[in-house]
Amino acid sequence: MSAGLVARSITFGYGARDLFRDLSLSIRPGEIVGLIGPNGSGKTTLLRILSGVLAPRSGGVRLTGDPGGDVDLAALGPGDRSRRIAVVPQESRLTFDFTALEVVLMARAARLSLLGVESGRDLAAARRAMERTGTEPFAGRLIGQLSGGERQLVFVARALAQEPGLLLLDEPTAFLDIRHRLEIYELLSNLNAREGLTVAITSHDINLAARFCRRLVLLKEGRVIADGGTAEVFRAGILSELFDTPLRVVLDEASGRPFALP
Repeated sequence: MSAGLVARSITFGYGARDLFRDLSLSIRPGEIVGLIGPNGSGKTTLLRILSGVLAPRSGGVRLTGDPGGDVDLAALGPGDRSRRIAVVPQESRLTFDFTALEVVLMARAARLSLLGVESGRDLAAARRAMERTGTEPFAGRLIGQLSGGERQLVFVARALAQEPGLLLLDEPTAFLDIRHRLEIYELLSNLNAREGLTVAITSHDINLAARFCRRLVLLKEGRVIADGGTAEVFRAGILSELFDTPLRVVLDEASGRPFALP
């Protein structure tokens, strides 16, 4: 089941400085949304607030589309949040060299019985997530033996094994080559289109975000300077203001999607 989020009047900062002041944002169930902006714009911090990892000084976040009705995110414990929202961080580190299947099974922690032992259902959910991401061939391989792109696909599979209604990803292709970047974005786009999974992605690769996301939220210095359909907000004037750099936008002949160039 798809889930959404509504953040209302968020104020948050580190120390005495406010990064966000009275920021409001909604992600509707079934959307695929790109959050883009320069370094320091607040993308990663916003994702942590939306996932419940960070608590705002004022305002709040509500989870929408829940079978029991809208829920205040602050009222949910970590286990309840992880059953609804999955997060793929920019960089995932593991202390030990587990197999890919063991890594994906870690996502089932919030759904284990009181004995803390994986059941057949947990194993089935992990294998189903690996099938959806094309990572089944890696199941028995150590995570340290995989390439960067293969590892990132495994971490996406781990998030999917939580069986969430909402997937939040922080720069999921930051350290990958162009082939693996496309592979990750195509996977996320297919999960959204075929299964209705709600997806929100922060990205420095604005052209990939524009190609695969139907809606873009543009952040600068903790403010939303534009929010709307990709064709509506992915414009030269707006992007030039966002990045303080002259940019032009053309249409890609193959995809018909906008593409920014210096």
